[in-house]
Amino acid sequence: MNRIYLYALVSLFGVGALSSCGSSKKGGAVSDKTGYSYNKRENGGFEVKTSFKRGPGPGLIEIEGGEFVMGGSGVEIPGQDLGMYNYKRQVTLSSFYMDETEVSNTNWLEYLHWIRTTFRGKEELAQYYYEALPDTLVWRRPLSYNEPYVNNYLRHPAYGDYPVVGVNWQQAAEYCVWRTDRVNEFVLREKGIMTPFKDLNKPTAKGGAPVKRSDTIYNTEAYLNGQNKDLGKNAPLDLSADAAAGKGKSAPRRNVRLEDGEILQPYRLPTEAEWEYAALGLIGNTQYSNINEKRVYPWNGLGITSSKKSTRGMILANFKRGKGDYMGVGGSLNDKGSITSSVRSFTPNDFGLYNMAGNVSEWVQDVYRPNTYEATEGLNPFRGNEYTDKERDPQSNSIKLDGKGRPMMKPAVTGVKQTWAQLQSNYVDSSYKADQRGYRDAQTALANGEVLTLYNDRSRVYKGGSWNDQAIWLNPAARRYLQEDESAADIGFRCAMTMLGSSEVRSAGKAQFKNKPAKPFKVK
Repeated sequence: MNRIYLYALVSLFGVGALSSCGSSKKGGAVSDKTGYSYNKRENGGFEVKTSFKRGPGPGLIEIEGGEFVMGGSGVEIPGQDLGMYNYKRQVTLSSFYMDETEVSNTNWLEYLHWIRTTFRGKEELAQYYYEALPDTLVWRRPLSYNEPYVNNYLRHPAYGDYPVVGVNWQQAAEYCVWRTDRVNEFVLREKGIMTPFKDLNKPTAKGGAPVKRSDTIYNTEAYLNGQNKDLGKNAPLDLSADAAAGKGKSAPRRNVRLEDGEILQPYRLPTEAEWEYAALGLIGNTQYSNINEKRVYPWNGLGITSSKKSTRGMILANFKRGKGDYMGVGGSLNDKGSITSSVRSFTPNDFGLYNMAGNVSEWVQDVYRPNTYEATEGLNPFRGNEYTDKERDPQSNSIKLDGKGRPMMKPAVTGVKQTWAQLQSNYVDSSYKADQRGYRDAQTALANGEVLTLYNDRSRVYKGGSWNDQAIWLNPAARRYLQEDESAADIGFRCAMTMLGSSEVRSAGKAQFKNKPAKPFKVK
């Protein structure tokens, strides 16, 4: 894991973007609308990050967005159920980040270890740990001898870099929340903005009480709200007028704010559109906005074997060629795996993503509907919005935290900003629906009022073929669903993250408009 963490520090801020403000003679940032200098206590202490360099968090790869035909790679075969594909439509995706590989057993064991050590001695431990355990019983089949996988697949080092399975959608979403907090805490401690890991549990230089990591479970939202008080020597200076006086080491400091650009966006499951776009990897076939060759799989051509001289004839993904043929003949195994394979098996696609076809199918965020996108948004399409607000204490404005140290959430009460009077009266818009997972869906109602359907708002989409599927499911447009609290031996997941700022990932060597910076105001 150290290699991944080091990667986070090296590449966390990789692409630059400047804010639109002028400069004073002394080099400080100046407002181009009021003339006031930023980042000065005497001018009110308004702080502005004058430069920002973005980059992916640990394990992620940049995916430059753009337009594509969702469902467009689907191949119509006589007698085939066309319901396995989406309705074809042109959509555009903003740029985002995506995990290079599926989440592995080792990654999941790290999660379980954190729960066990962090909550040791606390009453929440037993339930939290049990609910995070994958269902290893997914390997059991009435007419198969898979018991060794039940006992060994998750924990034995032979399968350490294999994708975690038996994880339902809810568990995958929980892992994303946990990962967000751990990575943000790691970055802040490594930069000295919070107490570094090596200095935890040690007395302070002035002989004060040591900072103990176990005192407060770090949560990004609580930290940004000022509830996780842990100021390292590199914490930002507090320039507010009411901050205590002091210079050098005694200068007042504060928690990082979102405006400082140090906090990463949340890890999350990719949307179905993001997953399909990333799996296709058409960026490798695109030149001057033209796609030179379409794809049926995450690689070029209609075949499933490599055409390169050094690997000619080798299978390009982990799947079964036919009923009962999971890996070929002994002495000449084709995909070399009777079940799953390492998360870095085979060749990555043109985005650099491994196993976007085969190995395990993968959970995505979306709620399932057969014809989800016949009527949809053209930008960042998604079905499954469930709008929530953080619960706050009305007197202190502190966020209420649950037993895991995370914010307690409640359904959003309105779709627009409330007036001050409405906020004081706890106004609720009765016409507003905070849960829009089943937006405008026509469903057949029975006489008793129940809904007749094979799917509902807890049905979640999973994408990509697996070790247990034939080649037809390797098509990125293929889609299936399962209830969010169910799991399988052939479904895993990977995480994604929203990319902020410009959608162009790399501008070097590309034509750009040249814009002049704002001129600083001078008092005459």
